[in-house]
Amino acid sequence: MNDPERVAEVRAVLEAAGVEYCFATYVDIHGVAKAKAVPLASFEKMCAGSELFTVGAMEGMGLVGPEKDECAVVPDLGSLTIFPWDSRFAWFAGDLYYHGEPYQNCSRVILKRALAKAADMGFGFNLGVETEFYVFRDEAGKQPLAERRHMGMVPAYDVDQTLQAMPYLERMVSAMNALGWDVYSFDAEGGHGQHEFDFAYADALTMADRLTFFRFMAKTIAREMGLYASFMPKPFAADFRSGAHFNMSLFEVGSGANLFADRGGALAAEYGIDVPDLAYHFVGGLLEHADAVTAVTNPTHNSYKGLLAKGEMVDVSWAPVLRTYGKNNRSAMLRLPMNRPCVENRAPDIAANFYLGAAMSLAAGLDGIERAVDPGAPMNDNLYLTLGGASASRKIARTDGGYVERLPRTMIEALEAFELDPIAAEALGPEMRDIYLGWKLREWERDFYSVDDGERARVLHLI
Repeated sequence: MNDPERVAEVRAVLEAAGVEYCFATYVDIHGVAKAKAVPLASFEKMCAGSELFTVGAMEGMGLVGPEKDECAVVPDLGSLTIFPWDSRFAWFAGDLYYHGEPYQNCSRVILKRALAKAADMGFGFNLGVETEFYVFRDEAGKQPLAERRHMGMVPAYDVDQTLQAMPYLERMVSAMNALGWDVYSFDAEGGHGQHEFDFAYADALTMADRLTFFRFMAKTIAREMGLYASFMPKPFAADFRSGAHFNMSLFEVGSGANLFADRGGALAAEYGIDVPDLAYHFVGGLLEHADAVTAVTNPTHNSYKGLLAKGEMVDVSWAPVLRTYGKNNRSAMLRLPMNRPCVENRAPDIAANFYLGAAMSLAAGLDGIERAVDPGAPMNDNLYLTLGGASASRKIARTDGGYVERLPRTMIEALEAFELDPIAAEALGPEMRDIYLGWKLREWERDFYSVDDGERARVLHLI
């Protein structure tokens, strides 16, 4: 619970900024923020957990049934975020409590449990995420924010596209920097109407808090301008998916030193990528548990329409397909970039619940470290060429012998792996593992078995 002196300090900050209403937020299974609006006059009560929520009415939260007690939300005062575009409102990330204890199925509590385990091992966990999403001028998504003047293969990095979108992009950058997020670049991405913001990494809890607010902020600012921001992973079959690459590193508790910045080690000598053995073992854990992790970092049926080599696109998708790693190789699931000391997972997409995705990723990496998992030799070639004509096979032969497996091609493949992998229950807890699995299986059945007009047009009179 919150210390009264700290509560008074934050209350003074809110009063000085002209804040009138506060939100102590938690997220549902999709990572969507939920809260009650609390007038500033009731701030102290809110900080003590006065606001109760029937979380069983939320999607994928547990405690289903009218006989269940409510959860209380307790704000993390260090997460204070005053809306840069409207200072009447303040946002806090919060933890749910049930019967006076942290609620085990709260996404933020789940990530904090994973971080506590890492801390017991002497590690902290930093995370940077590349945020891609689409912005449209119409609700149906037929008119991208920038007009389609670009005549090349893709509009990525196109200055004209960026300048057309600048009224919206500039408001976003101004808001992000007002919050101290340190935006260092933004651009038009490969999709028509797709944009990316890159900003400073942080510890994983702070980053998950920020990304939750980021999606809310992007939609809110767009709506105020008569625009529509979408975090659907793959809105169009012939256009790029919206990824959310996880750039992960461990730091030493106490000193804060990045432990992936060290050089040398037995595996570095064997495999030729100059990173410490700790990073190799982290990679090994991520690869062993890749399918289960992907079930959480790529959480929708639509997500798997983006994890393909090409499909209907005019060029390769730039999305990972194979469960492997490489040196600076952007066609592999995991990339060891040489310009920054981290492990980049290129599979996650922008629809993820970032608390759960970070918890699963950290649990997988720590398992690799605990068991000293050897990830095997890297694959540093263009893996889209390696796929060749083997599109029907789950296992792809390596040129140096053995094979490498594909990432899940459908949501059901990922969920089957998630159900069987013990890392899921370890990271999320047994009850949340079952809640997540049941909820996503229902989503799979709803989305996969539906029949739309396009399918009827293709098949109705085919046979």
